[in-house]
Amino acid sequence: MGTEGDAFRVIAGRYRLEARLGRGGMGVVWRAADQLLGRRVAVKELTQDGSLPDDDARQQRDRTLREARAVAQLHHPHIIVVHDVVEHDERSCIVMELIDGRSLADRIAERGPVGAAEAARIGIALLGALRTAHEAGVLHRDIKPANVLIESGTDRVVLTDFGIAQVEGATTLTETGSFVGSPEYTAPERMSGTRTGPESDLWSLGALLCAALSGESPFRRDSLGGILHAVVAAEIRPPVQAEPLLPVVRGLLERDPDRRLGAAEAERMLRAFLDTGRTPQPAGVSRPAAPYTPTQRDVPRPVPAARRSSRPSRRAVLVTVLLVAATAGAGISAAALLINRDGDGGGAPTSPAPGTSASRAPGTSTSPAPGGPASTVPSPTASTAPASGTRPAPSGYRTARDPAGFSLAVPAGFTREPQGERVFYLSPGETFRLGIKVTAPGPGGPLGVMRRAAAEGPRTNPGYRDGRVTEATHRGRPAALWEFSWSGFSAVEGPRHTYDLCWEEDGRLYDVWVSAPVGMAREAREHFDVALGTFLRH
Repeated sequence: MGTEGDAFRVIAGRYRLEARLGRGGMGVVWRAADQLLGRRVAVKELTQDGSLPDDDARQQRDRTLREARAVAQLHHPHIIVVHDVVEHDERSCIVMELIDGRSLADRIAERGPVGAAEAARIGIALLGALRTAHEAGVLHRDIKPANVLIESGTDRVVLTDFGIAQVEGATTLTETGSFVGSPEYTAPERMSGTRTGPESDLWSLGALLCAALSGESPFRRDSLGGILHAVVAAEIRPPVQAEPLLPVVRGLLERDPDRRLGAAEAERMLRAFLDTGRTPQPAGVSRPAAPYTPTQRDVPRPVPAARRSSRPSRRAVLVTVLLVAATAGAGISAAALLINRDGDGGGAPTSPAPGTSASRAPGTSTSPAPGGPASTVPSPTASTAPASGTRPAPSGYRTARDPAGFSLAVPAGFTREPQGERVFYLSPGETFRLGIKVTAPGPGGPLGVMRRAAAEGPRTNPGYRDGRVTEATHRGRPAALWEFSWSGFSAVEGPRHTYDLCWEEDGRLYDVWVSAPVGMAREAREHFDVALGTFLRH
């Protein structure tokens, strides 16, 4: 079907095919002439499943025509115009406006990623298109750069290829019993088979914005199994190029569809960026109004008060694995994916992260973290390092001599970020956050400082829980350890666990802490122990 030899055929007694423009899984697209109205159009011949019995094939054609006509009722400047839906030689054909331009995917491939302003413009156009479609009960289900056209001369953004669209309350246009869509841009709830709704299209738009800004989806991997795991379970890391639009991108890439950023709010935020050069937070979200105090232990992130982690359940991940096996033969076991994903409430990886040492700092003992995995805590009667000299940086770490007057070993790849009185060393994507603060001593010594900080924990750390302060020593000096879990500063990053030790030395109060996802508490403890064991003031 659809060879060059088919050119100059006349479809439905009206549309004369002139040249093939492209071919995809849904069919062949032709440039054609509407001989009745004297205009150029695009004609898409939909692929027909030859394996279906005649009755089933007829039902599929009827369904295709009925639902394509529903899509044709959509009227929006950024949605492809559908002129007609016809049958020819028992083939379904959709007649659309002919766009003189190229896809966003082609544009990225030829000229590279777009800037933040252009990405915002594209996002606004697509959000308007999706709002119109969703209000009419039509889901696109395949939002990706290849299905977005940029018209030559006008730069008009046009959402096209509703070929696998779904009309609310009806079966799909391409129902064959198999998964449809592009995995890199497919929402996790669709991957796990739990639901499909307007929110799924918005997730896909979030991935598309990342691709427009960086050149590829943040979920691109070398295998289908890797893609599905990235979408459903792995940590979500928007590209650095998305920083100007990060509140929108993170809001759209929220795994819980009930908490995902809505189309109207996302459009408002992108318009604000174009007007001011800064992207506001979603409505109802603001940074803490109080100035920094020693109790604010982490990089501040604005969040709704009620927002919590939206990591998928183990069942959802298992469903995804079964989907991989059923649809692609990916050869990945459910056990492998379940072991390698971050835990929902304390499951730790079975081996240390690359570049970390399995050794522990001297003078530590093992005890369970509250509500989490086994972790080491400084012994109340032992010091974490000799008073004279510190341990050298172990393999996978480097010694950072900080301008603030201290040095310590930090994992290779961590970057420095000062924030007022605090200094952070952050892993790529800020999965691990190592903080240091040097101040004057407080009343009650280290234990008093930590107890007051813990009392403020619910205010300074969203979802604060399982906090405890214990008396300890550091190199023979009085110290206090504060350990707690909390919900993180966004639902995207999920629940975190923090280790924090402070001690007095030569008239100064030194405070060192590490936070990480609860499923990576073991690696976080490793970084914490190494930092304390190598810390040296200058």
